[in-house]
Amino acid sequence: MNDNKTNQQMEPSVEEFSEQVRIRRDKLSQLKESGHDPYLLTTFDVNATAKEINSQFEQLEGKTVVIAGRMMSRRIMGKASFCHIQDSTGRLQSYVRRDDVGEEDYAAFKKWDIGDIIGIAGFVFRTQTGEISVHAKEIKLLSKSLLPLPEKWHGLKDTDLRYRQRYVDLIVNPEVRDTFLKRSKIIREIRNYLDEQHFIEVETPTLQTIAGGAAARPFITHHNALDLEMYLRISLELYLKRLIVGGFDRVYEIGRVFRNEGTDTRHNPEFTLLELYQAYTDFNGMMDLTEEMIRTVSKKVLGTAQIRYGDLDIDLDKPFARMSMVEAVKKYGNVDFSEITTLDEARALAKQHHIEYEERHKFGDIVNLFFETYCEDKLMQPTFITGHPVDISPLAKRQPGNPQYTERFELFIVGREHANAFSELNDPIDQRERFMEQARLKAMGDDEACDVDEDFLNALEYGMPPTGGLGIGVDRLVMLLTDSASIRDVLLFPTMKSLPNDK
Repeated sequence: MNDNKTNQQMEPSVEEFSEQVRIRRDKLSQLKESGHDPYLLTTFDVNATAKEINSQFEQLEGKTVVIAGRMMSRRIMGKASFCHIQDSTGRLQSYVRRDDVGEEDYAAFKKWDIGDIIGIAGFVFRTQTGEISVHAKEIKLLSKSLLPLPEKWHGLKDTDLRYRQRYVDLIVNPEVRDTFLKRSKIIREIRNYLDEQHFIEVETPTLQTIAGGAAARPFITHHNALDLEMYLRISLELYLKRLIVGGFDRVYEIGRVFRNEGTDTRHNPEFTLLELYQAYTDFNGMMDLTEEMIRTVSKKVLGTAQIRYGDLDIDLDKPFARMSMVEAVKKYGNVDFSEITTLDEARALAKQHHIEYEERHKFGDIVNLFFETYCEDKLMQPTFITGHPVDISPLAKRQPGNPQYTERFELFIVGREHANAFSELNDPIDQRERFMEQARLKAMGDDEACDVDEDFLNALEYGMPPTGGLGIGVDRLVMLLTDSASIRDVLLFPTMKSLPNDK
């Protein structure tokens, strides 16, 4: 659907207001004129939820409860009616009879609309058909809905409109609400796991004077009072490692980061990142922690480590496979970079395999291009890819005896990167040289290259212990554990292109 059509659906002109909308506005006017303005109400003392009543019927049967929610259906049958209300936990039926609520309130109830928010006090019972319900003794209109809910929203193909109007999506699609409830549980269980491992949660600056810790294009802003150019953070890394220097041996942060990049099913300009750092361990320790944490979170949230993603069965219980990047390229691309030692040889191979590279790309960049081309989409079951070239790993320690490669891993599941970790570079001299190389690349036009962070280098010169570090894209993990095809399905309000009338 094009933007113009979508905008017309979202913002109809006055002439295009449906009869239903006009009727609802007339009803609101009548309510206000009669002294029953629903928007003046401030509180309503709820003491039960739909889920509690449905799950605890035996204990609550015959007892008085007070519930509130959005009226999602209604069936009027003369002097008695049924309606369903929906709260944050689910739906529940209510039986409303004129003789119980009074003639005036019953007449008012019959004029209410689907989507109105109502309150009901009554006793819990089971109908003759066996449905758990609340027999209303009092009813109240708590808020008036002026726009009718889309009757066919559930089958609507326009996902763009659903993302833009997430509030409606959540009202009418229970499975969408369930995804975000699971997201909350996933983040809570990540925290629980790390807290039990004696990590402490910290907060680091979102506005930074140097965009560092990752290869990404930053968002740039300006601080007026200090007359200072600043960046929204692209990573959590460099400040967390300062804390390792300062003596906090296990730290983590779950926070929003911002990268000025395109959007697709895997990328959104702002996303949630988990980063953690642990002193006196290395990337092998991070592999063990990553595997156990993901397995634990899955079991806590889903009750199992055997999950379904699309048409794939993913086993998070089995030990995750481990393979170097060079081994993966040899296995899936039939190219052995262990026999290649020079940039010229790597470029010749790239040309032979029709892999495009840029003049600025070095040996390690070309190895990575081969990996992206031949390997990523083959890694469906959990697989740690290790041994990344130093050219693409400016913050990772070199492999002892093999300085062209680093002690780094990325975790791939369903052909998608879910985690990135290093044995952290703690040599300030080597780190300065790599920063300077990044600065050179930036001067050549690479707007994703890192700047030189002098304060971080200063921190390293005080001494950072051997450290393992890990980053996990929380949104991608939520996608995996909720069987969601797009990152927009797990972000309540994904970044969207503005429509003409939004400006």
